[in-house]
Amino acid sequence: MFDLFAEEARMNGRRGGQEILLNGMALVLAGLLWGLVVPHTPYPRLALGAHIQFELNGLLLVAMAALLLKFDHDVGPRSIFVMRLSAWLTWAMAFSEVANSWWGTRGVLPIAASQAGATGGLPWQENAVAMTHVGAGLCLILAWALLILGFARRAAHSG
Repeated sequence: MFDLFAEEARMNGRRGGQEILLNGMALVLAGLLWGLVVPHTPYPRLALGAHIQFELNGLLLVAMAALLLKFDHDVGPRSIFVMRLSAWLTWAMAFSEVANSWWGTRGVLPIAASQAGATGGLPWQENAVAMTHVGAGLCLILAWALLILGFARRAAHSG
């Protein structure tokens, strides 16, 4: 018997996977373009960190999407929502690092800031960098945990 709800969940998962894939590819492209600007910022070491964030997180999202789109899984629609949200929050985090290559905050990335000679930003700048990193970081951790659980559930059901 055809299960309408299962079909709807699969289609939502497919659309979510495609959205995550597009975000990942766009992050990679943004990172490549940002790489051209890196040497022209006041804090190029921090700008390089932003470049790496774009590239690495873009590739992680591409991998997440590839897993969702290519392999059978039991990742539910709420988990897909968390994964989509993590993609969007990653943009905010990466752009806060772009801004930080002009601000020179020290709170969230103290090692890179020290290497860059950053002197610290205004309180609102420090808070902006911190909030975007905490939000995106926690959401990405949750998204990957949910992805693993969805694949583990599938493996358990398939015997």
